[in-house]
Amino acid sequence: MAGMGPIFRRAERRTERKAPQERLVTLVRKPGCHLCDDAQEVVARVCDDLGVPWEQRDITQDEELHRRYWEQIPVVLVDGAQHTFWRVDEARLRRALGA
Repeated sequence: MAGMGPIFRRAERRTERKAPQERLVTLVRKPGCHLCDDAQEVVARVCDDLGVPWEQRDITQDEELHRRYWEQIPVVLVDGAQHTFWRVDEARLRRALGA
């Protein structure tokens, strides 16, 4: 892989499968946000069904998250990469987690 160009390395990474317990879904939200509450229901349902750990991060308690995502909350990250924002599509999240 060391001699491969970056395009091939990215393609190889995409095909790697992680076990559900090795994944992490992060919901970036703020208090009093009805879209965040809706997103939490979807994230919790999908992650609980698939055995994927998930966490919530409060945008009002983290300056870096606030700087990056304040116009997009709720934001869902999968393994640290932004998956979606505002509305969470359950089927799309399941596909992203390999289900």
